[in-house]
Amino acid sequence: MRLNAPTQMVFLISLALAVLALIGHFVSVPYLTAYQFWIAIVAYAVLAAACVLKGV
Repeated sequence: MRLNAPTQMVFLISLALAVLALIGHFVSVPYLTAYQFWIAIVAYAVLAAACVLKGV
């Protein structure tokens, strides 16, 4: 399996989701605090999919 570099846009989306998960962990924001773990998992899944799929 060949891995590809993610596009800059996908990387920034993943980074934004990871930052939202961190904000939800350290600051009490109702929605972010409740789903911080799943937001972090989605950020990782988006980045992993961009590395595995070509042209994403």
